Amino acid sequence: MDVKSMVFEYRKEIVKRLAELVAINSAEGTPSEDAPFGQGPKQALLAALNMMEQDGFTTVNLDNYIGYAEMGQGDQVIGIIGHLDVVPANQQDGWLQDPFTLSVDQNGTLYGRGVADDKGAVVASMIAMNIIKKMNIQLDKRVRLIMGCNEETGSRCLKHYVEKEGHVDYGFTPDGEFPGVHGEKGMITLSYRCPLNNILQIQGGSAKNVVCQKVFASVKKNSYSNKKLLDYFNNNNLKYELNELEDHDEIIVYGKAAHGSTPELGINAMSHLFEAFKSSGLQDPSVEFYTGHFGLGYHGELMNCEFEDEYGELTMVTSVITTKDGYAEGVVDLRFPVTMSSRKVLRNLEEHSEDENGMITIEKTREPLFYAPDSPLVMSLLEAYQDVTHDMDTKPITMGGGTYAKGIQNCIAFGCAFPNVDYHIHDVNEYVPLDELLLQAEIYVHAILKLLQI
Repeated sequence: MDVKSMVFEYRKEIVKRLAELVAINSAEGTPSEDAPFGQGPKQALLAALNMMEQDGFTTVNLDNYIGYAEMGQGDQVIGIIGHLDVVPANQQDGWLQDPFTLSVDQNGTLYGRGVADDKGAVVASMIAMNIIKKMNIQLDKRVRLIMGCNEETGSRCLKHYVEKEGHVDYGFTPDGEFPGVHGEKGMITLSYRCPLNNILQIQGGSAKNVVCQKVFASVKKNSYSNKKLLDYFNNNNLKYELNELEDHDEIIVYGKAAHGSTPELGINAMSHLFEAFKSSGLQDPSVEFYTGHFGLGYHGELMNCEFEDEYGELTMVTSVITTKDGYAEGVVDLRFPVTMSSRKVLRNLEEHSEDENGMITIEKTREPLFYAPDSPLVMSLLEAYQDVTHDMDTKPITMGGGTYAKGIQNCIAFGCAFPNVDYHIHDVNEYVPLDELLLQAEIYVHAILKLLQI
């Protein structure tokens, strides 16, 4: 059967389903008894399960944490594991349209929060499931589209799934890059706390795994050189606002958001603000602590954490900062090489964790994920990609981003991103071409067929 033609018939349906899901703001909200991650993620899950139920699949909702649609029979499970939650988005941050209204330009490019990460991939997976169903193949394994609600903020949804249903026998999460991700860096979440004096308030960042795009600070009058501060901003081509009031000044600095795994693609507004404060002569413990531990670097240079292996180097990004009881409190997203254990990194961090200006606390550690490039799972998915794209040169990669693959056995990230494309994931004006969603769906059909053969 011609899979490409079958996928093309769903062109309008893909847009319709994606529009319905994008319209739901599924960033994590206030939890309640029946909505563990807030009402938005719950609504997105119910909508997605309803779509698959209408298609004739058996659906299961696991306490509004996560759910799945299933076909086939047998003891083994092939899992496609996507997520319906998103990182926050605000139109005032620079979106050209409402981020929660799907828009389509004249080239067939779709815009909206989640179109690339990961609602578009979930919809493409729905279509792949429908096509497998239409093929009337005798399935001796169960095929499940598993849809979670908490990937961006901890993946407790997948933990809940594993506790209830166990692991999958083979699977992929369409939340990485083609033609497959055979390694994911280890992750360490840090927090820091330092006292404030001349800085009265500071607030910035949108999520712990996103480079800080915007930061606000209120500082005491005459505590710094106004000229040196503005010189720093102008010399570094930074957009800023300065509002001089009677007894204090208010400053806003704008940067560029990027995923925490690729901080070099962003501009950290927070880091530049602290460097500007230092340049301006502002005396504050938080300035000394921040510029002494983090600075403008992305590789832990100031804490002796410049580790790397053949697959990549350590990255470190400060993402969120706030003020509480006269202290600055912040979050740091650190990702270390796929062939390392956390022990050496933690030892170096502990050596630089505290001084008279502040303290760093290790909040959470996750070890890396690594599959050999020639393992059956990696090779099967690579062949599916090659069968559709005829790209025989691009090879599976390792990456800094963490996916569901770390939380469930026998799974790697496979798609949704095509090589060397920046979809503005976690950034303003997130997009994906409709033709790429069609191509994704076609590849996922082949991937399911390959995994059924293992």
